[in-house]
Amino acid sequence: MPPNHSTSLAAWIESLITDFIDRSPLNTLENSANDRAFKTPLVGFSSGGDQLYEAYKEYVGDFHWTPKEAFENAFPSGKVNPEELTVVSWILPHIDATKVDNRKQEVFPAERWARGRIFGEKVNEDLRIHVVNSILAKGYEAVAPVQLSQWSREKSQRYVFASKWSERHAAHAAGLGTFGLCDGLITPLGKAMRTGSVIARLQIPPTSRPYSDHRAYCLFFSQGTCGKCIDRCPVGALSEAGHDKIKCLQHLSPATADYVKENYGFDGYGCGLCQTGVPCESKIPINKDLEPPGWSGPPVRGSAG
Repeated sequence: MPPNHSTSLAAWIESLITDFIDRSPLNTLENSANDRAFKTPLVGFSSGGDQLYEAYKEYVGDFHWTPKEAFENAFPSGKVNPEELTVVSWILPHIDATKVDNRKQEVFPAERWARGRIFGEKVNEDLRIHVVNSILAKGYEAVAPVQLSQWSREKSQRYVFASKWSERHAAHAAGLGTFGLCDGLITPLGKAMRTGSVIARLQIPPTSRPYSDHRAYCLFFSQGTCGKCIDRCPVGALSEAGHDKIKCLQHLSPATADYVKENYGFDGYGCGLCQTGVPCESKIPINKDLEPPGWSGPPVRGSAG
């Protein structure tokens, strides 16, 4: 594929995603104010042959798909070389009003945040379909792995449970972010976001990864400071030891599900307190972001690791 063709394909796909979020009426929280769910997204690309995907399979579990495995679930009639595939990833940052609302919460999610979790993910689903259909119409095979009937969450010996395809990990491979203490992906637009991905049988140069460590953007791991997300968790699911997925899940359901239904009038759930009211909410944090008035030094919390 000529280099200029792959470059134009990358620009075309990026415009598919950004135009959908910036212009489509489907990008909505479905509230009375008809707020948009997301601001302008980030887009990145990774190669289906990137060795990170083999590493994910090794660390997460044998059930975790490589791009080749996910793609061949959708197109089982022919084999594909991993290098023929490009994984398209995007970051959908929540609107400012959603983040402002959720910063004020101490136990349960703000209404906009809960809507962002439910109706925002519907926007994400519509975006995946839009990207896949547009690529197919251009003559290339494409699939959104999380929309495959074979996709599921599985028990993981190391991580309690994990999915067959992780869109956060695909985004990490595409240079869009690194992981924090709470397992959220910290991106240049912060971790108050949702993420999506599509695999296509076309070749686009991978986005550069400006990091070598999968936790590079988290101040707790990189500097031995911060830990603000620990204090934000209402049920003690976060500690210096990491993320207790069972406690977190038990808070999501039934506690937040009951709260959302009773107070906001729709079936949903959510939390996001560890994604808001923290230095990495809307940016890659630096130690200066921890400075309160009269600050005299960073709060050291454990080892930098």
